[in-house]
Amino acid sequence: MAERHPRNRTGRGPLRRGLAAAALAVGMLTASSAPGYGTGPTAPAPGPQFTPLTAAVMTEPAPFRATDGKTHLSYELLTTNALPSSARVRLDRVEVRDVRTRRVVGSLSGQALADAANPVGDPLPGADGYTPAPPGPVPTVIPGSQQWVVWLDLVLDRGQRVPRVLEHHLSGAVLTASGPSPFEETVQITPTDRTEPLNLDAPVRPGTWYSSESCCGNTHHRRGLGPINGRFYVPQRFAIDWYRVGEQGQTWEGDPARLASYLSYRQPVVAAAGGRVVEVQDGIPDNTPPVTPPVPPIEETVGNHVTVEVAPGRYLLYAHLTPGSIEVREGDHVEPGRVLGLIGNSGNSTTPHLHFQVMTTPEFFPTDSPPFTFRKFRVVGQVEPRIWDDNLGIQPTGVLPITPSPYDGPHHARYPLDREVLEF
Repeated sequence: MAERHPRNRTGRGPLRRGLAAAALAVGMLTASSAPGYGTGPTAPAPGPQFTPLTAAVMTEPAPFRATDGKTHLSYELLTTNALPSSARVRLDRVEVRDVRTRRVVGSLSGQALADAANPVGDPLPGADGYTPAPPGPVPTVIPGSQQWVVWLDLVLDRGQRVPRVLEHHLSGAVLTASGPSPFEETVQITPTDRTEPLNLDAPVRPGTWYSSESCCGNTHHRRGLGPINGRFYVPQRFAIDWYRVGEQGQTWEGDPARLASYLSYRQPVVAAAGGRVVEVQDGIPDNTPPVTPPVPPIEETVGNHVTVEVAPGRYLLYAHLTPGSIEVREGDHVEPGRVLGLIGNSGNSTTPHLHFQVMTTPEFFPTDSPPFTFRKFRVVGQVEPRIWDDNLGIQPTGVLPITPSPYDGPHHARYPLDREVLEF
């Protein structure tokens, strides 16, 4: 066998030895001498070091104001245990800090961390269920050579400044035969997105509507991690499913196996902003409720739909429309309030509703999902249990258990939180 180039041989040796030392948690993975956890400034991170965990964000965190009156930052941290499969890492705490001040703006530890972290191919239970998910196992232990996602949903107090740049401080221990070896590391410095969220009109006609699966909990929109074209996306991060609600709080009446029983069915869908129609898909039949349909081909996921470009790199998706109802064509320019089609049950949909979101690309796969707000609406209640697309039609009745919300009242330029009932 030919000998490798001497420079390559000598260059790789120290790296290999260093990684072996990291895997054994000797020297490099000892505890940092930084001060304890708090909101005060901490010492800057040391120079180059081997770290047991690597991390990357999937999008620039984009601040938005929600109906609770607070500013939110919702994004994801892909975290990989870079050690051999035999070396487990216990992740004790994730802190998000302002790079400029080193102050903590949000953190996860204990049960909260366990409920917000999972292997990329093994979602936490509950995102597709009716009842709350069982608590995640504590402590959070990441096996060697495995990648996890940490779902970060930061809430800033009123008046708290949004940092321009964030960093992520991870602490825990490498679990070895000789005992745990503590570590601390600062990873993934990322700027926050300074783009103002689109402030939109309602995508439906005036009335009472249920905002289902919106941010920021364990829902199939917020935590829908998709491997698409060789990388991970969260294409529905801020999507909302809209259901029409009647005077008695009902979303359906009569036989839930009939499309016409649902108050949302064939309700007009209207342009929430002016723009140019860039994609139209039609001809996909409606599914029969309330049975969850088989997963459709990827190109039919959102069913019959209209996509409108409203700003550079910003597209509005109106999805699951009923076949034959779409009133626009690609290339049309639409004004706010223009009827685009009627709500249906096509694509990956169990009961009739409008799936609405902002995208960064004309197509749903792949895309990123930035936040948005609505110009004006009134919150009139909330629904405590997680009633959504897959279980709405199998409830004993179609009446939602609506209770008062702490955020009842008028709102302007706000994002509706999950399971709020509101009037446009």
